[in-house]
Amino acid sequence: MLAKEKTPDKLFRSLPSLSTHTHDHSHLHHAHVHAGKNLVLAFWINTAFAIFELIGGFYINSVAVMSDAVHDFGDSVSLGLAWYFQRVAGRHRDAAFSFGYRRFSLLGVLINSAVLLLGSGFVIREALLRLFNPEPASATGMIGFAIIGLLVNGVAFLRLQKGGSLSEKAVALHFLEDVLGWLAVLIGGVVMYFVEVPWLDPALSLGIACFILINVFKNFRQSFQILLEGTPAGLEEEELRTALTTVPGIAAINDLHVWSLDGEYNVLTLHLTPDKDYTLAQTEILKEAVRSMLSKRNIHHITIELESAAASCDL
Repeated sequence: MLAKEKTPDKLFRSLPSLSTHTHDHSHLHHAHVHAGKNLVLAFWINTAFAIFELIGGFYINSVAVMSDAVHDFGDSVSLGLAWYFQRVAGRHRDAAFSFGYRRFSLLGVLINSAVLLLGSGFVIREALLRLFNPEPASATGMIGFAIIGLLVNGVAFLRLQKGGSLSEKAVALHFLEDVLGWLAVLIGGVVMYFVEVPWLDPALSLGIACFILINVFKNFRQSFQILLEGTPAGLEEEELRTALTTVPGIAAINDLHVWSLDGEYNVLTLHLTPDKDYTLAQTEILKEAVRSMLSKRNIHHITIELESAAASCDL
């Protein structure tokens, strides 16, 4: 080491001054609180509307409306579980979970996706049966419930789709399914009010169910990508290596790993080889420059190990 050197090399003059590194997670905590509020709102909207459907279905003697009420009550259960897991995910780390509980939110995502998968399968089965054996329906009743359903579920969907967490996105799919379903009911009700085409409703339901299934599989794929510690989207390893080589004082980057805890909180570890021997203070400045660059790329927890060029760092 250059212990006698009293001033840093010129290349370090361009780097940020040495400061104590801290992980600022306040914005992420706010995101978790916001997600929790959205899930609670979605739960109560869905539950209240399911009760309204059940009472209304009995009143107008509509089995279809009452069946949808049962479906919505099932959604409320999955929404409640998603909210619970989102709360657990907001806990601070402890001896049992050193990285914290953020990954618990994925359980809510998987449960919501499973409910959607089963619900869509049920809709496809019923739609196929009715497609080949059309049944008459009350066009006026369909239009009335469709308008109310669009308003209620549309408000919930617009609120949830702005969220960034996977839980919010998965729950938003529930309401998108309901919005599209009620839109199909409205279109079918209007058409059937003027023309007798009983096959139209099951045909529209099939299209909606297929659309929902595509999005469910996307959610499943993204969740398993995170659980298997795959590289987060937008954080390609080669791009990160190229960016890091522009930092003055770095000779090589090795053993770089990047993954995500929940789709929002990203973690990175790497081995860094300086281009020469530096003092302890200079190496801390170098690491701070690396952290500063990576934090701008949505990486929240960064661990850096310094090593010599002769060190081996095979996985």
